Amino acid sequence: MKDPIIVIGLGELGSVFARGFLRLGYPVQGITRQMDKQAVAEQIPNPNAVMVSVGEADIVEVLATLPKQWADKTILIQNELLPRDWIAAEIQSPTVVSVWFEKKRGMDSKVVLPSPVYGPKSKLVFEALAQLDLPSFILDSEAELNYELVRKNLYILTTNIAGLEVGGNVAELAENHAEVMQAVANDVLDIQDWLTNSNNDRSHLMKGLQEAFNGDLEHGCMGRSAPARLKRALGFAEQASLEVSTLKRIAKSRL
Repeated sequence: MKDPIIVIGLGELGSVFARGFLRLGYPVQGITRQMDKQAVAEQIPNPNAVMVSVGEADIVEVLATLPKQWADKTILIQNELLPRDWIAAEIQSPTVVSVWFEKKRGMDSKVVLPSPVYGPKSKLVFEALAQLDLPSFILDSEAELNYELVRKNLYILTTNIAGLEVGGNVAELAENHAEVMQAVANDVLDIQDWLTNSNNDRSHLMKGLQEAFNGDLEHGCMGRSAPARLKRALGFAEQASLEVSTLKRIAKSRL
């Protein structure tokens, strides 16, 4: 029998991946973030992989309490994820998925773009998603992963935060509110540069943002998490002493 795969967090996304792993013939042990992970690690000390599929607000706490024997088997799928998050938890080489399909309760998965994957368990993730007809591809380098993570952050934060002001979908945002979109994106990328300690290629990223828009032109801008995302972004900006005048203006009128 194959070694089991542990899935921490059994929400919509975690359940999708669990189903893919099961179809590949792996036993899946689901646990909640409140459960004693060390006790589970004593029962399953050598799983094939450990997927962390909790929300981004809970990722720091979960990674900080992840059993050390699982660290080299970790798969991460959060939005707003960057290398600093797993480095802070002393996880050296996780497998990271930038998830570009949407899964909500009562609906099938909706693909925006193929999901890029990087790390030791990339082939496993690719094969699991293929079982569900969800497209993905394996990246060749950490530099490519950094671009993909920043691009996803740019998409999520720009659409959510601009959506607090203008509502609508991504096609309407790009066509009717281009100035707001660009101003929010500039502030978001200032924060991403600080978080990644690098000068990210903004032209490349803005083209990547438009590619994501084109993947689902009717995708709504403002999700339920938009206010929390704006507050997190402003917290980072304060730490970095960044001006982010557009984000502050939107927060003043919408939060």
